Amino acid sequence: MEASKTLNFIKDVLANMPADWLNLTTHRLDIYEEKLAKTQFLSKFDSLYNDNNATVSALSELPTAYDYIRLGHPLSSVLEWTVAKLNNLKAEQVISFSSKTMPVLAVLRKNLLEGKNTQILYKGELPMFFDADLVQRIYGYNFELKQIGDASAIPASDGSTIFISEQDEIGNFNLVPNIDFFISINGNLGSILLVNGEQNESYTSEIQHVRRRETIAMTPANTLVALQLVTGVLNIADKPSSDAEANKTLVLDAIREITGSDVQGLVASSGLSMQYSIVMGLIHDAMENHKGKAIKIVVPPNCYGGTNDQARRIAACIENIEIVDLPVDSGHDMVQSIDVVLDNIAKEDAVPFIIAEIPTNPRVEVPDLIKLKEVLAKVRETPTGDTAIDPVFILDQTFCPNVHFLGEGEILSTVRAIAYVSGSKFPSGGKCTAGYCVANKKAAGLMEKITLHQRLCDNNATDLQMEILAKQLPSMNQRIQDAYQNTREFVDFIKATLPEAKINFVSEAIAAQGFTPSVFSLNLPTKGNTDEEREAYKRALNHKLINLMITEIPNESKYCVSYGQLKGCYWTIPATSTQGTTKEGDKDYIARVSVSPDMDLERHKKVFSDFVDSI
Repeated sequence: MEASKTLNFIKDVLANMPADWLNLTTHRLDIYEEKLAKTQFLSKFDSLYNDNNATVSALSELPTAYDYIRLGHPLSSVLEWTVAKLNNLKAEQVISFSSKTMPVLAVLRKNLLEGKNTQILYKGELPMFFDADLVQRIYGYNFELKQIGDASAIPASDGSTIFISEQDEIGNFNLVPNIDFFISINGNLGSILLVNGEQNESYTSEIQHVRRRETIAMTPANTLVALQLVTGVLNIADKPSSDAEANKTLVLDAIREITGSDVQGLVASSGLSMQYSIVMGLIHDAMENHKGKAIKIVVPPNCYGGTNDQARRIAACIENIEIVDLPVDSGHDMVQSIDVVLDNIAKEDAVPFIIAEIPTNPRVEVPDLIKLKEVLAKVRETPTGDTAIDPVFILDQTFCPNVHFLGEGEILSTVRAIAYVSGSKFPSGGKCTAGYCVANKKAAGLMEKITLHQRLCDNNATDLQMEILAKQLPSMNQRIQDAYQNTREFVDFIKATLPEAKINFVSEAIAAQGFTPSVFSLNLPTKGNTDEEREAYKRALNHKLINLMITEIPNESKYCVSYGQLKGCYWTIPATSTQGTTKEGDKDYIARVSVSPDMDLERHKKVFSDFVDSI
């Protein structure tokens, strides 16, 4: 009876759900309370279920599900809630993934840090994606692998037991004793992990954090299919598109043209899952070619929180890896910082990997590129007089994906460099999360290992993501140019209207070099008798400005974390969004504004003038 009620309710939800549940790749911060982030959506969804209310208006008023596509979105949350209901579990015990590997790695990661044994059980053949040797040698995860015939007669273990089952039916778990984690692999949709028993509840947030930083949740489109299968709306999931290979060719050709690199690119399910494959591939290469040497991952402490956090999470799991801070903003020069850091790493005869954003985020600064190349190419010596290992420069060029860094004769062509871009920004115009990376010829040999780890982690872009990129990438460079023109005009207007404000944006001279971002940060003027009063006043003023914009221009101005969108203007405060895991002293409590090629610029100017008049 309860199962029937649940399924009928979900059918109504799918019929009436807001379009944004399927199409939006960023979360609205105006309906998001961080302290309730993991519970608020499902708590209110539960209330609607109890009232049997699945109307369009009721569903539209639900708060943002936690951390959009990575840690969960409305449809993945609904899928997890539904599977939990049908199996008499709590919703937080069910976690969906786009990847079929990452749920296994998530459990192994926590057990590694806690020194706990793990046995992985499977029926039939071991899934093709799981390379046990690599997982043990490179990731450092320890486990025992067993093929079993009958899942109902599993003996108790002194550690964790993971059971992997490949099945077409969604969410039908046979909850037998002595299995701690059930992982159901579902064709082309992804996987669903079930945390079994109260004794394993502490794993939930750790598993979600892996999903947040190293992979993504089951995509909205695939989650919708999964829910349609659960409710019987569909009998069988669609087969992969026959255009998949054609779309892949189109995307890779577009990436080659956009980047100017002849080395074939790689497309992942998100920018962070792309970054994870890059770093793990480089670690694998270093372990083989520089046996026993320490690996240093050099990261700006105030860069995008996901980058910062992921690097530190990797270092926490693998011996001989250390994070080195790279100051790049607020008076620090990136080139000078890299020079000092690489000199120090050479003294330790260690392997240097540098992750940096150009332009930087959120202060939109571009280093002297000639000096950057010289510092990266500088031959250094170890204390014994040997030539130090040259760095690999991992460039996040999400803000300016149109700049040619890597092609023959370009500024970074003579040093080992890899560039990657978050696909939810300009590449897709905000329509999907898939990201891509390319290498220059000097780093081309590293792509084999990066590809290997992307395959292992099952973090490839989905067919639909590739289809979206195939449609959006050809127009990307024109959109970048149009958005830059709007941004430059808006910045110039703000300077004239509120000259006391400090604006971080590229100069005309930098733009002439090809750096034409469409994001700027705004440090509003403040007042007060103490530093605390001035900081509090400024923070309140940030919110006043954002609230005015999203209230007066609701169809265009959004309180969201995004960039490169097709339409409108997005506002955020990095310290409370993209820098969520950054150390407090390195956070930026300023307004960050992202402008699109299609917006009512005159209306935004008018509202900003009203804001200035009000202060």
